[in-house]
Amino acid sequence: MENAELIFFSKEFAVEKLQYTRSPMKKICLFFVFACMCIPAVAQLTAKANCPVFEVDILDGKVNGFKASATNAEIKTKFPCFTSAAEPQDSAKCGTHVFYKDRDLYFYTDRDYIEIGPQFKGKLSVPLIGATRSSLFKTLGNPKIKDTNWEAYTTNYGILVLHFDAAGKVNKIQMSTQNANTLQLCN
Repeated sequence: MENAELIFFSKEFAVEKLQYTRSPMKKICLFFVFACMCIPAVAQLTAKANCPVFEVDILDGKVNGFKASATNAEIKTKFPCFTSAAEPQDSAKCGTHVFYKDRDLYFYTDRDYIEIGPQFKGKLSVPLIGATRSSLFKTLGNPKIKDTNWEAYTTNYGILVLHFDAAGKVNKIQMSTQNANTLQLCN
């Protein structure tokens, strides 16, 4: 162990180290090595789009102040963290839309409705997801149209459609500025 310490602290080692650090070519090489190591670190620092918490006002038909009649551009500007979007020129059979799949929230802008799924991440003014069919009357009244798997309620903004699972609990919400006769839902 003493020999290793002597070599490391010897005069020859110091002279060799000094010559290495004084060499301009070696300094340039070291600079490029460190610069190349820093480039990937900088490239990883990309900011992810932030969105506010989605707050859905069921009785007013709005998500953070936007009704179902909002445009793609308005929605994407206010909530830049969308997972997919289709514009008129490249829209599928469901028309233009802006989706937030990671939050289970979907804006169908051509058809003027908003869909909220069972895994919705946000706040509901009326906690409908998971509510039983029998508990809806005191908040929403009688449905305008009733089916075995869904019910549609007339609202001041248009129509509210609630879908039920096999246990009779709400598992999907659709809010539209359309009425029962003009509403066209996407399959």
